[in-house]
Amino acid sequence: MELAIPLSRLGEPLFRQVYAGIRNSILSGTLTAHQRLPSTRDLAEQLGISRTVILAAYDQLMAEGFVTGKRGSGTYVAAKVDRKATAREPRAVAIRLSRFGKAAGAAMESVELPRRSAEPLRYDFLYGRSDLEVFPFEAWRRILARRARMAPARQFDYGSPLGNTELREAISNHLRRSRAVVCDPEQIIVVSGSQQALDLVARVLVEPGDSVAIENPHYNGTREALRAAGARLLPVPVDRDGLNPAKLPGAAKVVFVTPSHQFPTGAILPIDRRMALLEWARRSNAVIVENDYDGEFSYNGRPLESLQGLDRQGRVIYVGTFSRTVFSSLRIGYLIPPHALVPAFTAAKWISDLQSAALEQQTLAEFIAAGLYERHLRRLRRRNALRRKALLDAIATHLGDRVEITGDGSGAHVVLWPRKPASEQEIVAEAARRGVGIYGIAHCYLNRPARSAFMLGYARLNEREIEQGIRLLAEVL
Repeated sequence: MELAIPLSRLGEPLFRQVYAGIRNSILSGTLTAHQRLPSTRDLAEQLGISRTVILAAYDQLMAEGFVTGKRGSGTYVAAKVDRKATAREPRAVAIRLSRFGKAAGAAMESVELPRRSAEPLRYDFLYGRSDLEVFPFEAWRRILARRARMAPARQFDYGSPLGNTELREAISNHLRRSRAVVCDPEQIIVVSGSQQALDLVARVLVEPGDSVAIENPHYNGTREALRAAGARLLPVPVDRDGLNPAKLPGAAKVVFVTPSHQFPTGAILPIDRRMALLEWARRSNAVIVENDYDGEFSYNGRPLESLQGLDRQGRVIYVGTFSRTVFSSLRIGYLIPPHALVPAFTAAKWISDLQSAALEQQTLAEFIAAGLYERHLRRLRRRNALRRKALLDAIATHLGDRVEITGDGSGAHVVLWPRKPASEQEIVAEAARRGVGIYGIAHCYLNRPARSAFMLGYARLNEREIEQGIRLLAEVL
């Protein structure tokens, strides 16, 4: 007997490929009950591989009951394999989803994440990414390797859901200096990126039907976490100064804001509006969730201190992340609730995933404590300032007064607002055909936006690429 089993030297181990090939033939009915399989020597010769590989595959099939061995006779397909139970029905069974499951499924149709095209774009103004070229990976690898090599075995057991103690102390010290956040390490909960923090806030504070205010436009990850929690979303308009506290509804239980670099417009919330927002929260007995995703980057003097640092009543929950400053796949962020809410959020984190990855937390803690993180931030700010200048110069040269610009005072992206009516989808598509990646913001609104606009990130392009990309974009606009 000959068996056609396609093998790949680049795929999974060969014995697993042989095992899977025979298993699939049995389940599909190609190999029937009591049918004799080729000897291990014959099959090895057919496939041009070692007999040891075939033996390992046969042993696995025998252990799982797909085949049986008869001493002196050979290996046979087992009679008891229930092909009906394992065969796929032509139509999938309809599984009833929970309310959360339905909301999560619906979110996959509405969330628009920046994706790289199949063919990389030559001038991709991708937003929400860190600059991987300037990150000191060698120093990071040395710390990571030393921590892994020297750590006692007990450090690889489960830890506190709050996170690594060293890291929480390092985050607390850094935020006090750089963002005027008032906190101590006991308040800090290490999470798997800011998205998990937003999800935990929605789960802990929001009941189905609760009124929650969000900026309009806004970060769609916030919107979908709240929708999944069953919140009734109340959009609050954003202008050149960010969210307008005068437009906040009195019925809202929570408001989600991005005051340091409003997402997506990039507006910076001025001090008078920050104080008005805190006063609204006091009057309404509401909670403010401050997402400081881009607060480390400011270009027009010293950045405004965090909203949390102005809070005197314990109404602000502060959310931050290292995805924008270290690298995205690190998946470490932090959630800083008022002291009274720490127990509830700690338990919610434990229920969600017990804890975030320990070795990476230890590495990041040393990276910050050794001063490497702040040194890296200074380098990033200098690089981003040069790129920002190149971007603004190129826009002035090639686009002139055909567009308005917002978001150039901080962060790592700007927004272009064409003065003439424009189709967002058509311009994004035409720009891509010319090798330029830009990103519309229509998906950031709860309702249809009054005008089109485009986000342009500049953290991963050099000055020459920025100028050439804008020149091509000008031809489209």
